[in-house]
Amino acid sequence: MLEETTPAKAGPREWAGLAVLLLPCVLASMDMSVMFVAMPSLTADLEPSGSQLLWIMDSYGFLLAGLLITMGTLGDRIGRRRLLLAGAAAFGGASVLAAFAATPTTLIVARMLLGIAGATLAPSTLALIRGMFHDARQRATAVGLWTAGFAGGAVLGPIIGGLLLQHFHWGSVFLINVPVMVLLLALGPLLLPEHRTPAAGRFDLLGAVLSIVSVLGIVYGVKQIAAHGFDWLSIASCVAGLAVGVAFVRRQRTAARPLIDLALVRSRAFAVPLLIDLLATFALVGFNLFTWQYLQVVRGMSPLESALWSLPTFAVMPVGIGVAATLAARIGKPRVMTIGLLVAAAGFGLLTLPPPGIGYFIAALTVVSLGIAGVAAVVTDVILSAAPPERAGMASAMAETSAEFGGAMGIALLGSIGAAVYRAAMPSDSGKTLESAAKLPPGDTLREAAFAAFSTETQVAAAVCAALTAGAALVIARTR
Repeated sequence: MLEETTPAKAGPREWAGLAVLLLPCVLASMDMSVMFVAMPSLTADLEPSGSQLLWIMDSYGFLLAGLLITMGTLGDRIGRRRLLLAGAAAFGGASVLAAFAATPTTLIVARMLLGIAGATLAPSTLALIRGMFHDARQRATAVGLWTAGFAGGAVLGPIIGGLLLQHFHWGSVFLINVPVMVLLLALGPLLLPEHRTPAAGRFDLLGAVLSIVSVLGIVYGVKQIAAHGFDWLSIASCVAGLAVGVAFVRRQRTAARPLIDLALVRSRAFAVPLLIDLLATFALVGFNLFTWQYLQVVRGMSPLESALWSLPTFAVMPVGIGVAATLAARIGKPRVMTIGLLVAAAGFGLLTLPPPGIGYFIAALTVVSLGIAGVAAVVTDVILSAAPPERAGMASAMAETSAEFGGAMGIALLGSIGAAVYRAAMPSDSGKTLESAAKLPPGDTLREAAFAAFSTETQVAAAVCAALTAGAALVIARTR
């Protein structure tokens, strides 16, 4: 009778390697949020046009989302450590180019290069974690820390950016990437093992092109809807992206070496956590649109002040991750995800009530973060565990892509719903936006009407998020 082999426990080298892997996670996330702080300074210096300003903001996220699947699968073939280190070198070089950009065009090119390089970081780091941590409990902890790294980067971006801009040129927000990437390049070969799929075969170049065009088309269309509402360009972009997506799926059915494993994607063990990941990110990222408006426009805070006020919502994330990891070993991951989603739904439920003050608002958001943190850590581990080790890069990329889609859709759809509610609540003869109304003196009738309308749209958005997270909990409960 064959004895069952117990998975080997990770040692000091693996945990040190994890610390190295967290570096690019934090930076890739920071580069998303730091632009909110740096934008006024670089706009005054470079004087970009309105179109150029949009590309400076969005090109990083577009290319990051569009290339995740391609880079994840490429890492499975050529080696995940090799791809990570190549991406780190490119990320450092593009950061230098961005820091010393003298024209808007140069900065746009640099941001695009950062997006391409950033697409190598997330799937490579997560896939390497899959190969380094074989024990289920240790891997859950490692994935939880990885999740916290991305969340921490999002909130550290405005804080660190604000501190740097008080003393240095706006290019400093990009230069901080360089020493970290140099550290990764120095320590990575020493602490990170190489993992690749043996005999992977030819890379599906046509499939890669189709996936990139599909994701870019959909994400661009959704972001256009979020920024400008529904128009022919945004709808055409989404439709074209979906059409190319259909062609991509058909290609994957016939390709000798497909980019993604459709049999795995169709399995409930993989597809359900992907859906949960999308819905949880939809709610969290989508509602952040209202959070920043409330703090910066209604309360009149600077980006740095608003980031500091939001610190409690991120400080509880390690708590949520730690509790989730402990409970998962005792009651199972599906129950932990269900509990986390119900906690988040309760937090959103609190936000459906008019906040008596900023303390209440932040406390309710903290409850949401506590629930989502546990879900995010566990659901990513479930996705990774459902895929065979040789497809870890693909699985990691799918998890990241679902989160990217969820965030983009959350901003677009919740933003559209909120805008419709705001317009309906405002006086019919008023064209005042929330931002313009906030500039009116306190006590002004239109200012108070705008703030009341915003409160109503925030409550409606919170109700939608509460229903989504509660519905996601029901999906898990019914499919366990």
